[in-house]
Amino acid sequence: MQLEFTAFPRATEGRGASRRLRRSGRAPGIVYGGTATPQPIELDHNALFHALRNEAFHASILTMKLEGTSGKVLLRDVQMHPFKNEILHVDFQRIDENKKIHMKVPLHFVNGEASPAVKLAGAIVSHVKAELDLACLPRDLPEFIEVDLSSLEAGGSIHVSALKLPQGVTAVSRGKTDPVVATAVVPRGLVEAEEVVESAEAAPAPDATKAAEPKAGDKKEAKPGDKVEAKPSDKKEAKPGDKKEAGKGDKKK
Repeated sequence: MQLEFTAFPRATEGRGASRRLRRSGRAPGIVYGGTATPQPIELDHNALFHALRNEAFHASILTMKLEGTSGKVLLRDVQMHPFKNEILHVDFQRIDENKKIHMKVPLHFVNGEASPAVKLAGAIVSHVKAELDLACLPRDLPEFIEVDLSSLEAGGSIHVSALKLPQGVTAVSRGKTDPVVATAVVPRGLVEAEEVVESAEAAPAPDATKAAEPKAGDKKEAKPGDKVEAKPSDKKEAKPGDKKEAGKGDKKK
């Protein structure tokens, strides 16, 4: 993909000049590298702002048109306002087609839903790294690196060494020799639920004969012909002042 933009020479420098430049709808910047001296430039703010929203603009060889000539550059740094959608400054680096460059390119993760970790174990795939630092000649620079998750197992991970890089492209690892780019973790709640189910299935079934035997304190069902023993608490003692209910055979005074 060929990405082009137009820049203009910037005559004035300094904070005050950059502030006035931004108020006029331009964004200050600089282009450096190669055999030429660093040159202050300015760009159309809105055009640059929309270009920065394109992922490829950050990880591709760009063609910069400046004063009637075209040159190959890389976007190296963008300074944004803390809370406004405003570009404060932008840096570009000239490149030599015959010299290797170091560039960070984005990682594109695919086939995550089809992996055994997600389909069979309900795991969550975590993207440990969002971009990868590469070393290559400018003509070999890819726009992105694809990470295939189709074979990822639960509890497993994918390292940089497992990625398929284009010919002439090598990964630059700082610190760890083979860092992790993605991993699959089963949620703790799901693991605990499975353990509860497994323990319930493994528990012995209750003995039906033992369940049928009466226990101490159980009430015995009354059968026809059984005598019911009266308990002392069954009879209600009459107390002074209690009124006696009139029956059918009682005489009316």
